[in-house]
Amino acid sequence: MAPKKKVEEEVVGPWTLGRWSKALKVGLVGMPNVGKSTLYNSLSKSHHSKTANVPFCTIDPSETRAYIDDERFDWLVEKEKPKSEVKAFVTVVDIAGLISGASKGEGLGNAFLSHIQAVDGIIHVMRAFEDDDVIHAEDTVDPVRDINTICNELRIKDKSYMEGKLEMHKKGQSAARTKSPAHLKKWEEERDCMQKIIDWLDSGKDVKNGMDQWTPKDVEYLNDYGLLTAKPTMYAVNMNHRDYCRKKNKFLKPIFDWVQANAPGSAIIPYCGSFEEELQDIETDAEREARLKEDGTTSAMNKMISTAFHMVHLINFFTSGPDEVRAWTIRKGYKAPQAAGCIHTDFEKGFIMAEVMAFKDLKELGSEAEVKAAGKYRQEGKNYEVLDGDVIFFKFNVGKGK
Repeated sequence: MAPKKKVEEEVVGPWTLGRWSKALKVGLVGMPNVGKSTLYNSLSKSHHSKTANVPFCTIDPSETRAYIDDERFDWLVEKEKPKSEVKAFVTVVDIAGLISGASKGEGLGNAFLSHIQAVDGIIHVMRAFEDDDVIHAEDTVDPVRDINTICNELRIKDKSYMEGKLEMHKKGQSAARTKSPAHLKKWEEERDCMQKIIDWLDSGKDVKNGMDQWTPKDVEYLNDYGLLTAKPTMYAVNMNHRDYCRKKNKFLKPIFDWVQANAPGSAIIPYCGSFEEELQDIETDAEREARLKEDGTTSAMNKMISTAFHMVHLINFFTSGPDEVRAWTIRKGYKAPQAAGCIHTDFEKGFIMAEVMAFKDLKELGSEAEVKAAGKYRQEGKNYEVLDGDVIFFKFNVGKGK
């Protein structure tokens, strides 16, 4: 008798939370007047998000594409000199300022929270500069107080939402019992998961910080619920120009300590909003580089865009040739047929195989022929999980795609 195959346990990690889509968005969230719209304008390299020194100057969220500077893409373009180049991007949404009491409708709370619900990751914009000319919703500058306010509002909203869902769920017990024991068991399973989530939120913890608590089944339910505190987060710390250039600020240590305690593993990116805006207004790259050299610093925008992209578990694969070099965006965990479907649905329906090179092998060896000669050119089937930086040529059956 053949030995039984060992069943591998499904691993639950942060990447398992969230929508299983390639069309993911990140939202800029923070108190009023911390610099969200200024950051949004710099990320989009345009000035179409209204900026003003008043609370709630952004009400309806603005949306833009922030394009990613990627050395791998640039290398492929230099090699192929294609007729067309298509970079990867992440969609950024400018969401209006949250204030204490937003979960109860204070300010423009309910609308803002629904806007946060519609994004897949959160960039918390924190004000770490003092300026009498720029008013603060709480009168004084205290980024840790601000982030606590926002996180508390998101938890309160999630808890209220889950309590409402649990009440509705309880009404279905009799129907589940009548249908079958299997239906009742599933009903009980979801009820227990709901209570587990409510208890977790009640203890003052975000859903995303409980990955060691959630089972694969819990994660399925969590992804259906779309909770605000399940979304991955990063922290953009808006400093004045002097502090940004010298990389010192009295607020940085308290912010770092707070993130370590409340959102371990999340990225913290210091930047200067007014300086980034100035850089975008400089006409030529040469003049911009000269300004950065003069100040002895760098722009934080590329790092912020790249971090946001990977924060929501997006990766790139490339198609490369003389007609076009393109960075395709997919969700981490996509199999080869799903990735092919991003190019065209027929590619997924009629998928035969993916011919794959790792970018690092292509760069190191110099050409597809050399990669093949080194035995590093692979043919992968439908169960292959596409990796960040793969250079792929898909083969598919045209007849099956119709």
